[in-house]
Parts: sequence; structure tokens; C-alpha cells
Amino acid sequence: MKMRKWAIAAVILLVVVVLALYPLDMYISRPGGAYDLAPLVEVVGGDTDDVGTFSLMTIAIGKATPVTYAWSKFSDKMKLMPATQVRRHGESDEEYGVRQIKLMADSKTHAISVAFDKAGLPINRKFTGVFVAGVLPAGASAGKLKVGDVIQSIDQQKLASTDAFMQEISGMSKGQNVHLQVERGERKLDVPVELKELPETDGRVGLGIEFEEQVKLETEPKVDIRTEEIGGPSAGLMFTLELMNRLVDVDLTKGYNIAGTGEMLEDGSVGRIGGIDFKIMAADREGIEIFFAPDDELPEEVKKKNPQLLSNYDEAKATADKIGTKMKVVPVKTIDDALSYLEKLKEK
Repeated sequence: MKMRKWAIAAVILLVVVVLALYPLDMYISRPGGAYDLAPLVEVVGGDTDDVGTFSLMTIAIGKATPVTYAWSKFSDKMKLMPATQVRRHGESDEEYGVRQIKLMADSKTHAISVAFDKAGLPINRKFTGVFVAGVLPAGASAGKLKVGDVIQSIDQQKLASTDAFMQEISGMSKGQNVHLQVERGERKLDVPVELKELPETDGRVGLGIEFEEQVKLETEPKVDIRTEEIGGPSAGLMFTLELMNRLVDVDLTKGYNIAGTGEMLEDGSVGRIGGIDFKIMAADREGIEIFFAPDDELPEEVKKKNPQLLSNYDEAKATADKIGTKMKVVPVKTIDDALSYLEKLKEK
């Protein structure tokens, strides 16, 4: 009898473990946290005596389990997301993670560029290679290149730009063998590839990859932004403001705890991001007083197809009203909008 009870208990425990831990091909998002950027952003010799704070906001995203799947149906602080809304078609979890880290790296690059431009300081952009953002399953590089690889040379000829890379490859023919000199993490590899026709094209030949330019910025003063494992592009606006706060001898915060979100584009405009409702919830919980939200304009065709879709600012404002926060939500289309608001803000 005692053994039977133990067996039943073991089965029940196993079922509970499976329900709690078994990963589904879906994701759950929930409010994350606020990260004060002062400890994460370093500008050598920069201003450090500011009273208020600039913070980046995060959301937490993880694989759904049977338990969290069920709980998400009853909680307004959990959102179920199909894999197609998170990962690209054919993208693995590992590739998704690499892409998020790359988006964060680009976010930092754009933030530094815009901040130095606004502060009137020079900056030097150094091309460091062609970043492999995707590998087509039926392409020439399948099984040879990986997402995250950086192509630096072709047949020992060092690349000077992505344009040079495209010109070099476009001048080659089907069946031609090339050797790519690639950086993969800490390793330097020589990767042979036989060129093939690109899928769903008019016979054009290529490596069968999606790629982006990778650059390193050289600045004076030197800058370092430490983000650990935080991914995605949405911290760009707040990185830019924190950098400017270090570069100019004025406390842009005016003593307030300020957060926000939005991708920083190279021209200084603020791009739309996902999960702003949960970021508003997290900001309110963390005692944020002012929140910058992208004031994006949805194209008419998008609104017709998705009438329930709101702009980032409208969704942020609706969430703020729903939870009854005293936090001020400020719409911004550009970095200049944020700076103009801060300039007019009274000292706390």
C-alpha cells in the first residue's frame, strides 16, 4: 500500500513538473523592469553629478508552458504570443537570441551617433565586416555560415564596405567556389562556399544569406555601454538621452526619474517598438515620473487591415489611464521632441 501511494505521488509530481516546465512553441510576455542607465553607460571624463535618472524599460519574454499558457488567459499582465510573432520563419531560438543582441548593438551604435551629433562632437565610423543576419535553408551557405558570423574578406581580399561585398559577389557565376574569411565569436574561420542561384529569383547567383553592415564607432571621449544579455532595439532613445546627459554640462533630467522606449534611427527619429503596454505597467511599478513613448503614425492600409492596432503613444496612454498611474506619458517622434520637452521642464 505504501509503495502504491509513493507511485501515485511520483506520477502526480511528474505531471506537475511537465505542466510547469514543458516548453510549448509559443511565448509569454510580461512586464519587465526599469534599469537606471547611469551604471550601464560610461563616458570617459563625462558629467556624472546629475540628480535624476534616465532608465531603459524591458519586457520579459519566455517560452510558454502549459501552466503559463492557462494562466495567461486570466491575467492582464501576461500575453500569449505565437512563435511567428517572435521568431522569423525558420529561425531557431539560438538565431533569435543572436538577432536580438545584434539589434541591441545597432541600437547602441545609432544612439552614440545621434548623441555625438547633437552635442557637436566628431565621430569616426569604421567598417568591420558583413554581419550574417540570416541563412537561407536552400541557399549556398546553408550548413556553412551561421547567423552572427561576420564576413571580413573574400578570397583573402579584405572588404571595405557592404557595397564592395555585393559588387564582388554579383560579379561571380553559378558553381564558382569562394573562400570566406569569417569571424565567429572568438574564432577566425576560412569557409569555402560554392555559389548557387538564389531561391525565388530570376537566376541571380549568391551566397544565400541576409546580411547587414557592421561598424565600430571611434569617439572622443570614449564611450562604453554595457547591456549584458538585454536584447532588442527599444532602448535606443534612452541610451541617446543618457549619453547626451554625460556629454553636456547640464542635468537634462531636471531631477526627475525618467524612462521611455523607442528605437533610435540614424536620422534621429524614434521608431515603433513592441510591448509598450507592459513597459508602462513596469514603469509605474518602479516609480517612474515621466515616460517617453514613440508617437508613430500608422499607414492607412495598416489601419484598415488592423483596425484594433494603436500607435505606440495611443497604446501607452490607454494603458496609463487603465492602471490609473500619475506618471506623465509624453509622445515623441524624434530625439528633438524629447530634448524640447526636457528643456521646458521645470526643475524638480
